[in-house]
Amino acid sequence: MALTGDMIEQISQQLIEAERSCQPIDAISGKFADLSYDDAYAIQLKTIEVKVKSGAVIVGKKIGLTSKAMQEQANIKEPDYGFLLHNRVFREGQPIPMKSLIMPRIEAEIAFLLKDDLKGPGVTVASVLGATEGVMPAFEIIDRRFKGEITVKDSIADNAANGAVILGGKLTPLSPDIDLRLIGMVLEKNGEIIDTAAGAAVLGNPAEAVAWLANKLNEYGITLRRGEFIISGSLTRAREIESGSFFRATFDRLGSVSVYIE
Repeated sequence: MALTGDMIEQISQQLIEAERSCQPIDAISGKFADLSYDDAYAIQLKTIEVKVKSGAVIVGKKIGLTSKAMQEQANIKEPDYGFLLHNRVFREGQPIPMKSLIMPRIEAEIAFLLKDDLKGPGVTVASVLGATEGVMPAFEIIDRRFKGEITVKDSIADNAANGAVILGGKLTPLSPDIDLRLIGMVLEKNGEIIDTAAGAAVLGNPAEAVAWLANKLNEYGITLRRGEFIISGSLTRAREIESGSFFRATFDRLGSVSVYIE
């Protein structure tokens, strides 16, 4: 790898401080022209390791940049992933302070709750559906600890830009009459419809995104664990957030999720 262990640890500490202080730092891709994907994921893993040692609990994983709209927005062709920690999961109805965020945007997603482990290689859509306890509506607030122009490698190092997750209150078991590709979604901001989409916007099927994640994580010796929830990626382009915004995403047969930004 291009980065030494000391450099990886230093960048990780800078990211942790940037999150704590809400003061972004310069993107690392501009400093290290030969930054590799392995470097970026090593920084991410170091940050998660430090946070877990400080008491954080891994409760799930996230997949980012899975829809065509998000890939075009980020100018990339492959998804990325990150870890979800318990202290960044907010209950529905709990206001999220704008002052705790840096450059936030919001995404409406379908979350999978796993009843079995998923370990690549060879995980398929069928594997994912068989290992899923149920699905639920979710919001992810993505946030950046890097300023200026960034690349997907910066995003990966920054835990795939995870800021916060809000889960809807309804868990829907998968049944033969639920086709996740055809699940429609309506996104509202302050009562006005701002976007619509269907599950097929996410790699053709949200379960396909989870399969991709399980297979990708195997490259790093990581397994999707029973009891974890996986957010499968935004159905639409990420939307800007301002103080005083109220968002609601309503999914056909899956219910809704809402959040207020104070």
